[in-house]
Amino acid sequence: MFNKKSQPEKSLRQHALEYLGKREYSYKELGQKLKSYLDVDDDVDSITAILDDFKTRGWLSDARFTEQMVHARRAKFGSSKIIHELREKGVESSLIEGAVEQLKETELASAKEIWQKKYNQAPANRDEWAKQARFLQSRGFGFDTIKKVLSTQTDDD
Repeated sequence: MFNKKSQPEKSLRQHALEYLGKREYSYKELGQKLKSYLDVDDDVDSITAILDDFKTRGWLSDARFTEQMVHARRAKFGSSKIIHELREKGVESSLIEGAVEQLKETELASAKEIWQKKYNQAPANRDEWAKQARFLQSRGFGFDTIKKVLSTQTDDD
């Protein structure tokens, strides 16, 4: 039988490569993941050195992470929620601004699509309108976009 204790201890570098092999990570996010593997003797500077090396080699890229995150989230969420997630992950504000421009172009179409999957029927009264608006707001869409989506659906009927 295979004994776990006989396996050699993985280095921080190996853990980082395993994480990056699964998906893109932001610099800050990967650093936080690696902190859980630090021994008492290890120094936080060792994580910074690994991350800087990966960044230099092009293995770790906040720009790629941002692009991937926007692509994956835009089908379910609005720009506000996506921007908030990017900030939490430690993405630079210049990259976030680029993502905002990209998201704003398709935000109305995304909101309509998300609304259609959930409701596909114009609100019959004020309570339903408020319920549908809260749903879209919880998905990260702004009030202007919500108003356009729900008023367009009402006008179409």
